Amino acid sequence: MRAENIDDVVDGLAAIVREAGRAGDRVGYFAALYRQVTVEVRTAIHGGLFDDGVRMDRFDTHFGNRYFEAYDAWHRDRSGPRCWRETFGLLDDADTIIVQHLILGVNAHINLDLAIAAARTSPGEDIHALRHDFLLINDILARVVLVLQDSLGALSPLMSLLDQVGGRTDEQILDFSVRQSREEAWYNAVLLAGQNEQEREATIKRLDIRAAVLARLIARPGVLVRPALKLIESTESDDVPAVITHLDNAMEQPSARLRTG
Repeated sequence: MRAENIDDVVDGLAAIVREAGRAGDRVGYFAALYRQVTVEVRTAIHGGLFDDGVRMDRFDTHFGNRYFEAYDAWHRDRSGPRCWRETFGLLDDADTIIVQHLILGVNAHINLDLAIAAARTSPGEDIHALRHDFLLINDILARVVLVLQDSLGALSPLMSLLDQVGGRTDEQILDFSVRQSREEAWYNAVLLAGQNEQEREATIKRLDIRAAVLARLIARPGVLVRPALKLIESTESDDVPAVITHLDNAMEQPSARLRTG
C-alpha cells in the first residue's frame, strides 16, 4: 500500500477501516480517527486555508505512507518501528480500552512519523517555510478530537472516571497533549531537515525508542488509574465493528456539523 497523493491516503485508510470492520479488528479504531483528520486536512487544502496546498498534499502523503508502511510491516512479519509494534501488539488485548487504542496510534504517528514526514517534504532550509501550515493542523486535530470526545461518551459511558483518577478531562486524556507533541515534532522536523543520512538514522532511532516507551506507559499506566480502566472496560461496547462504524461516522453527525459549522 503506497499513496501518491492525499486522495490515495483517504482511500487507503477507508480500505483499512472497511476490512477492520469486517474482521472485527481494533486496528480500525485509530484508522477511523486518522481518516477523518485526513479528510478535514483535504477539505482545508481545497478551501485554500494553507499557504501552500500542493506542499500540504505532499506532506500529508508522506505522513500517510509512514502509517501504511508500519501497517504493512506488522501484517507481513510483525516488524516495523518499535512504537508501532507496541501499538499493533495490543490490538488483541481485550483489557485495553477504546481510548487507549486511539492514543497509542496518535502517539506513534505524531511522536515518530510527523517529524520524518515534515523533513521529507521540506528538507534543509525549506523546513522553516512549512511552519505556519504545520501548526495550522493543530486546529484541525483539536476540532476532530472535540467531536470524537462526544462519540466516545456513547461508546464508553464511564470514561469520565479518568477525570477523577487522573485530574484531567476526558478530552485532555484523548488529546494527551497533542499540541505539545506536535510542537516537539516540529523541533525534531527542523533537526532532521538539517541532518545528513547517518545523523537522521540516529535521530529517528531515538524518537522511535521514546515513542515506544510512551506507548508502554499509555498501555500500562500507574496503579491509581488501573482500577478505573478496568471498570471502564467492563462497561464500554465490545462490539468492535460497531465501534469502528461509530468512530468513522463521528464527523458526519449533526452535533459535529454544529461544532464545526
